[in-house]
Amino acid sequence: MILVTGGAGFIGSNFVLDWLARSDEPVLNLDKLTYAGNRHNLASLDGDARHVFVRGDIGDAALVARLLDEHRPRAVINFAAESHVDRSIHGAEDFVQTNVVGTFRLLEAVRAHWLARPEAERGAFRFLHVSTDEVYGSLAPDAPAFTERHPYEPNSPYSASKAASDHLVRAWHHTHGLPVLTTNCSNNYGPFHFPEKLIPLMIVNALAGKPLPVYGDGLQVRDWLYVGDHCSAIRRVLEAGRVGETYNVGGWNEQPNIAIVKTICALLDQLRPRADGQSYATQITHVKDRPGHDRRYAIDARKIESELSWRPAETFDSGIRKTVRWFLDHPEWVAEVQSGAYRDWVQAQYQGAA
Repeated sequence: MILVTGGAGFIGSNFVLDWLARSDEPVLNLDKLTYAGNRHNLASLDGDARHVFVRGDIGDAALVARLLDEHRPRAVINFAAESHVDRSIHGAEDFVQTNVVGTFRLLEAVRAHWLARPEAERGAFRFLHVSTDEVYGSLAPDAPAFTERHPYEPNSPYSASKAASDHLVRAWHHTHGLPVLTTNCSNNYGPFHFPEKLIPLMIVNALAGKPLPVYGDGLQVRDWLYVGDHCSAIRRVLEAGRVGETYNVGGWNEQPNIAIVKTICALLDQLRPRADGQSYATQITHVKDRPGHDRRYAIDARKIESELSWRPAETFDSGIRKTVRWFLDHPEWVAEVQSGAYRDWVQAQYQGAA
């Protein structure tokens, strides 16, 4: 069995579904079910004995210790995190509590569990920490992409909290010997993506006839990684990654935000044309840039390719088409996540574009 934390969120739920589609090894899934955690993402696993879901917080040391003792997983994959930059700007405390304090308490519970295991089992145990390229800061337009040796220069409360968690994971390895692995990924997109992030927000707003809010000039560059490729990379790192190492996971696809939005509009023009015959691109609206907005991220993923023979299977063209098609085919999921906290936040955040 493996323990997945944050397994009802966007990347975590994709990983759990992908894992159980490829393996009969059970998954213990611990998720706090904050606004972005969604049990509906995992509805296809209802009644599946291989999936054990527990609602809880990684910062609840007693709960984590009990689950580790009862289920004795061979590995822990930590997806649990507050992850939205805009939210961290408006209120950083949840990010510090989950990403820093929560990771610390999770590490301590896992360390105690690991030390209590028979010596023969300790060597095979793994703690895989899933992180972000945002810990590296911002790149100039012509600067080399982030490698695993790039200095940490976080610029937002979110990225600072993730950088802190990465440092804790590294320290627990070097100080206590805990067998850890860390992955730093570029921007993910795909099914079940909560529509506060760029790609799902554009799809959902376009279909609803709402403005498509683009920060500033829209020329902020990101490397885009299809979530299914990210899941395969994590499986590969868990299987064969060197203990104590960090692996950057990227899609080899740098594009400015405005190009992403225009691509989505063009796909929707093909797949779900507007009734008035106009392009969805007419809905694009430029809004005031957010504070401290990083200009460019880019991942150099040569290490995971050379050491572990992993490369993304999807091109951006294939991945974004799959993503748009998924949102078109799942209007009930979109309607469910558009209610409540999500709706209220979007209305407040983008009222200037409404």
